[in-house]
Amino acid sequence: MSIAASRAHAWLLDRSGGRLGARMAGRPVLLLTTTGRRTGRSRRTPVQYETFDGRIVLAAAAGGAPSDPAWLRNIRADPHVRVRLGTAEGPAVARVAGAGERSRLWPALSARNPALARVARRVNRSIPLVVIEPGEWAPSAP
Repeated sequence: MSIAASRAHAWLLDRSGGRLGARMAGRPVLLLTTTGRRTGRSRRTPVQYETFDGRIVLAAAAGGAPSDPAWLRNIRADPHVRVRLGTAEGPAVARVAGAGERSRLWPALSARNPALARVARRVNRSIPLVVIEPGEWAPSAP
């Protein structure tokens, strides 16, 4: 997704209170707000996700780009994020899954979203997974 398309999607999610744009290519989408690692400014990005055992899992695939997405680099610098999931929104802490956790999550994630497996075969990097435990504000999984 281009930067302009991502910004438009984020705007739509935000302005509609999470009701419009909550799915992309049949997959659920959340609005992730990170703090820019260089600017310190809030950065909003629509990201596809899945839920496992009450945790939100994001694949930092960047659509098959050769490098990690900016939102992942921002999380590595400051894991405190804000998540809009449907009409619910709140603070959370994000973390990059370690190797063991990633090896357990990846098969389930790619089974739910076969496009991820195709992207993983195309790129020359391991696609990091980010785990977010949203807390009390999050609704149940879609």
